[in-house]
Amino acid sequence: MSLVELIGQADERGLAVGGLACLDRCVPLLGDDDEILRPLWAALGDEAAAGEWGERLEQVRRKLGGGAEFGTEGSDGSDGSGEDEAVSLARRMLAAAPTERSAAEVRVWADACSVAALRIHRLLDPLKDAADSVEDRREGRTEGMSPLVAAELRRQITVLELLAGHGPAGLRPALAVSTEGRRVLRAVVSRRSRRRR
Repeated sequence: MSLVELIGQADERGLAVGGLACLDRCVPLLGDDDEILRPLWAALGDEAAAGEWGERLEQVRRKLGGGAEFGTEGSDGSDGSGEDEAVSLARRMLAAAPTERSAAEVRVWADACSVAALRIHRLLDPLKDAADSVEDRREGRTEGMSPLVAAELRRQITVLELLAGHGPAGLRPALAVSTEGRRVLRAVVSRRSRRRR
């Protein structure tokens, strides 16, 4: 099943986890605190804390600073704007997160986060991805994928499958998948930083 199909079938919790996991993997672009999103993960895992999602989200935003909303501007990275665009995409993921976890709003956010995270990995991958856009990857066309994009696509699919197959019990392994991806991206960002020195 393609990523687009998995997002289309996901329930509200699966979509919220999918969007948050994408953002979590891109946290290295926003600062040094890898645990900054932990309160949001906790809100998804604890029914008693579900109503605190909006408040916890605002706290995270204040700590990390603002950001622009998702818009139609930007590209898949073909314009060569590199890391600056990657940071902008990560900030827009955070800014666009809905304070109310309604299924309709979370679906839009999760879908946008999926695209943004793939674009970020495409921008930061030293090897070129052969597809014209990340939409090709999301729809299941995987020939000529660059390594970072392939790994991010696999993680997005895995997270949604975990939540679809295990419900709330899939949250902990989904977090583990996201943590692994965050470490990979932090290593990529660190290597790029060293090369610029």
